[in-house]
Amino acid sequence: MLYLFGMSPIAFGFIFFFVVLLLFFGMFLLKSVYMVQQAEAIVVERLGRYDRTLGPGLHLITPFVDSPRSVIWTFVTQVDNRKYYRFSKQFSRIDLREAVYDFPKQNVITKDNVTMEINALLYYQITDPKAAVYEVNNLPEAIEKLTQTTLRNVIGSMDLDESLTSRDHINERLRAILDEATDKWGVKVNRVELQEVNPPEDIRHAMEKQMRAERDRRAQMLTAEGTKFASILEAEGVQQSQILRAEGEAQAKVLCAQADATARLKIAEAEAKAISMVQQAMPNGDPLPYLLAIQYIKALPEMTKGKDDKMIIVPYEASSMIGALSSIKKVFETIQQ
Repeated sequence: MLYLFGMSPIAFGFIFFFVVLLLFFGMFLLKSVYMVQQAEAIVVERLGRYDRTLGPGLHLITPFVDSPRSVIWTFVTQVDNRKYYRFSKQFSRIDLREAVYDFPKQNVITKDNVTMEINALLYYQITDPKAAVYEVNNLPEAIEKLTQTTLRNVIGSMDLDESLTSRDHINERLRAILDEATDKWGVKVNRVELQEVNPPEDIRHAMEKQMRAERDRRAQMLTAEGTKFASILEAEGVQQSQILRAEGEAQAKVLCAQADATARLKIAEAEAKAISMVQQAMPNGDPLPYLLAIQYIKALPEMTKGKDDKMIIVPYEASSMIGALSSIKKVFETIQQ
C-alpha cells in the first residue's frame, strides 16, 4: 500500500517519527509555557508537593514534573430574583481581585425569640494563594458557612429593635470576626453588608402601628406645645398692654394733677392780686363782701338753670345780694375818684 503512494517504508517511518516528535514538542510547549495575567496567580506543584506560585508574566515549568494545582470552588447565584442556584467550578488560575459573595437568605433568631430573614453581602480578597489552596477546601463555601454561623451568633445576642437599628454595628462586628477567622486562609475580608433584614409580617404590622402611634403622639405634643406657647405669648401681650395702659393712665393723672395744681395756683395768684387791688382801692374797707358778690353772680346762672332749659326760680337772700351790690358800687366809686 505504501508503494501505491510512491513512498518506501523507510520514508514513511521517518515521516511518522517526525510527526510524533512534532506532537511531543507541541505538548511540551503547551505544558511548559504559562502566561499569567495581571491580578492572577497559579500554584505550581512538583511531583505532588508545593513548589512555587506564579505571578503575572510569562513562566516556564518542567512538563510532566511540574503541574498547576486545580481547585474546586462553589458559587451561589440568584435566579428570577427569588431562587438561588449553586454550582461548582474547577480552575487553576486564582483571581486576586476583590470579589463579592451574595449569600442566600437565611433565618436567624433574635434574643427575644423573633425569627428574621437576613440577606448578607461579603466583599473579600485573596492575599495568599498558597494558603487559599492548601489551608481550606472550597474557600467560598467555607466563607459562606462561617458567615452564616457568625451572623446567627451576632443577631442572637441582640433583641429585635437593636438588630433593626444597629446595622453599622453588626456589619463592623461581622467584618472583624470574619477577617480574623479567615486570616489563616489567606483571605482579607474588606466589608460585610446586610442587604435585607425582613422581620415576620405580623411584627412588621405591629411596628407600623407603633410608628404611626408614635408619630400621632409627637404631633399631639407639638400641637399642645404650640398652643401652650401661644397662650403664654398672648398672656404676656395682655400683661404688657395692661402695664403700658396703667402706666399711661398714671402719667396722664400725674399730668392732669400737675395741670390742675398749676391752674389752681394761677387762680389763687389771680385772686390774691385781685384782693390786693381791691384793698388798694378801698384802704379802709373790707374786700370780703366784694368777693362774695362776685361768686354769687357767677353761681346764679347755674342755680337757675333747669331741665330742658326752663328757668327755675331759686330763693335767694335779697339783703345779702343788695349788700354785695352796694359794696361793688362803693368800690367802683372809689376807683373813679
